[in-house]
Amino acid sequence: MTPEEVAELALALPEVTEEEPYGPNRPVYKVGGSIFAMLAAATTTHPDQVTVKCEPQLALHLCEQHTAVRPWYQGRRWHWLTVHLGNDTIPDEDLTDMLHHAWDCVVAGLPAATRERLRTLHHQQEGP
Repeated sequence: MTPEEVAELALALPEVTEEEPYGPNRPVYKVGGSIFAMLAAATTTHPDQVTVKCEPQLALHLCEQHTAVRPWYQGRRWHWLTVHLGNDTIPDEDLTDMLHHAWDCVVAGLPAATRERLRTLHHQQEGP
């Protein structure tokens, strides 16, 4: 999956905004004012990558399943994953699921009324 496809998937989720607080070519995707995904363009030291929010137990499982998935540490425990993009490093379906999970993680922490409204919108978007 390309960075453009990741951005398209993220922006297709309900009420997602894109910002570049960390500079050009480093967009972040937010819902309810909180980041759930961050893109970083390739450099001489790493390929294109996306970092997504993730529940710790699922993160461990995903790291074991995919060599292109690595933990991104923050503080004493980690709840973010970095996924290297390109060259079919991870199936598109798995990366799509990871983006949806990241969005869900942030939505779960929002106030109840906002959370329910967003989940309803997401459910309607996915269809029956």
